[in-house]
Amino acid sequence: MQLITAILHSRRHPEQGYRSYLGTLRLGERFGEARLEAVCQRALAIKVLSYRSVESMLSHGLDAQPVTPEPSAPRLQHDNLRGPEYFH
Repeated sequence: MQLITAILHSRRHPEQGYRSYLGTLRLGERFGEARLEAVCQRALAIKVLSYRSVESMLSHGLDAQPVTPEPSAPRLQHDNLRGPEYFH
């Protein structure tokens, strides 16, 4: 599972991700392996790397919905707004 690898690598020390890793694997027993795999793909797509989020997606049935990327907000233009170049 790519999500498990991502969870372990997202922590400063991989040992800190073991509980999330084990909890996520146990979700497969409760919800089924196919649903867990679908939610893990969704979690990777939206860059969510926590057990709690994966469990929430499973309990709300988000594994059956397609993953659609959120549109980015247009950049606001105004005289009083400073962009990132101001701070360099």
